[in-house]
This record gives sequence, C-alpha cells and structure tokens, in this order.
Amino acid sequence: MRQCMKFFPLLAFVVISLTGTATVKAATGLNPPVKLVWHYYKVTNTCDDAEAYIRHQVEKFYKSDTSIAPKLLRLLYSDCMVNGCDASVLLQGPNSERAAPQNRGLGGFVIIDKIKQVLESRCPGVVSCADILNLATRDAVHMAGAPSYPVLTGRRDGGALSADAVDLPSPSISVDESLAYFNSKGLDVLDMTTLLGAHSMGKTHCSHIVNRLYNFKNSGKPDPTMNTTLVSQLRYLCPPRTQKGQTDPLVYLNPDSGSSNRFSSSYYSRVMSHNAVLGVDQQLLYNEDSKEITQEFAAGFEDFRKSFALAMSRMGSINVLTGKAGEIRRDCRVTNANYGA
Repeated sequence: MRQCMKFFPLLAFVVISLTGTATVKAATGLNPPVKLVWHYYKVTNTCDDAEAYIRHQVEKFYKSDTSIAPKLLRLLYSDCMVNGCDASVLLQGPNSERAAPQNRGLGGFVIIDKIKQVLESRCPGVVSCADILNLATRDAVHMAGAPSYPVLTGRRDGGALSADAVDLPSPSISVDESLAYFNSKGLDVLDMTTLLGAHSMGKTHCSHIVNRLYNFKNSGKPDPTMNTTLVSQLRYLCPPRTQKGQTDPLVYLNPDSGSSNRFSSSYYSRVMSHNAVLGVDQQLLYNEDSKEITQEFAAGFEDFRKSFALAMSRMGSINVLTGKAGEIRRDCRVTNANYGA
C-alpha cells in the first residue's frame, strides 16, 4: 500500500495515500492504555507453553475442518465488539449473550472448550478463555492464509451478559451506520474496511440477504447495486421465503473461496464488481475513504494482510480485563461461581 507513516508511542496515525488523490487517516497502533503483554504466560512463568498447546489443538481441528477459521473469526468478533474481549460470548444459558438472535449460527465453541480442557490439565486456573479465543483465532486464520500477527495476552474473563445486551448490527446497514458502530468501539474506517474482509470466507443465512434479492427497501425488486448474475445465482439457493419446518439455507459469503475457506483479497474484487453477498459489504463503495481502501486491497493482497494484522490486534484490545478484574474461568462455558453446579 502506498503510504506515509508517522509512528508515536502506543498510538500512531497513518495518512494513507490512495490512488494518488485521496488520503485516509488511520491508527497504526493500539489505543492506549495498552494493558496486555507479549507472551504473558511465559513472561510470568505461569504456563510457558500455553501458546504452543493452543496452536497444536488448532492444527488438529483445522486438518479435519477448515471452516474453523471463519467460525473462530466470527466468534471473536461477536465477543470483542459487544462488551470487549472478555469471553462472555462463550457462556451458556437460556438468555445468554450467545443465545441472542444476532449470534444465531455461531460456531467454534467445541474447539475453545477442548483447548481449555488441555490447558487446565497442564496449567490449572491460569490461562483465560479470552486469551484462548484470541490466540486460537489468530492460529486458525493463519492456517487459512492470513498473516500470523502478534497477540498480546493477559486478558481475564468477564461475567455473563444477557441476550438483550448484544448490539451487533444488521448486515444490511449503510456504510455510515457501519462506520458509526465501529467508531463507537474505538475503531476507524481502515479497521472497519479491513475487518469486513473477514467475509472472504465463511457462510451466511439466506435470511440476511433475501431482501436484497427480492424486495430491496420494499421496492419489489432486487438491490440495484448487486450484479444481476449474482442475483440469479443466489435466488436459486435462497427462496423468497422458507416453508414451515424448512431450515434457513446457508450460502458462501465469498463464492470465489467457497468450501476451501481460504483467506484472500478476492472479497474486495467482488465488492468492486458489485458481487458482494452482504449489503454491508457492498456499501463499502459508498464512502470515499472505504472505497479508496477497498480499491487498494483489491489491487494488493499484501496490503490487506498487513492491515488485517493490525486491525485484529486493535479489535482484540477492546475493553480487556486485566490485573484483578474479572476471573480466570475453569470452564469457558460457565463462570467460576457456577462451576460444578
């Protein structure tokens, strides 16, 4: 990416020159104060090989199911963007955060639970579920083709949130609404445009796109910003309504990667050619900054990879609990007060 960087301690800003005309001001570091530590469990001599244990388990799962990469990405996003990266989304319960309508179809819980069991057998009561989720996601997406970015550690686990507390936005919102949401979490337009690139793999339910296909904004017609060939392809997979007892079908977010679940910049090329599946993704063309970034990422995969590494680190530092705040759960599915109950 063509850019001019000025670095400052902890938080810096980059003015990115794109297509020779526009500039985008974006952060190049973590928002202060940075409370986390590089290799926390090794530095504190509490579980030296924690990261190696996690990586080994992720490798075992990934060999049999590459879909763990998009599943863990979505799980981490759903955790960090609601109340901060405190693993509250992992807690079970009839009215828990993970039971919220926005979290329908979340996966990856089995992987986190298995990793936690392994770590509890080796370093009991030491490694947080929040750190496991961040590290496992990094390792899985790296296996899918993303950069192996540094994950600072030392997070602690939070308490339960109700389903009503989940404020994850609809995938049909405008780019201005999307940017306002990311800004409210301390993230900027570069973070937003980069993190939406996680849609380069994985699936979504037809119910999230049916309005784009049949009745965009109550017009009785498809979304005019969607390529007509894509409309036809998706209509074949997604009926206008499901019959009673029929499941809500799933479609690939990026048909170019499909079942391979490979991390690539083809997502941005699809946005540029009006072949984005989700409305929020196509909306990236309707903000000057996000459009310039999208063009740059479509032209250069390495630019996207580098930006992804920073954006994931920034998202992973949102409202973290450290020190004596929170707890280290013995089981990621329940708080310690309910452990063994």
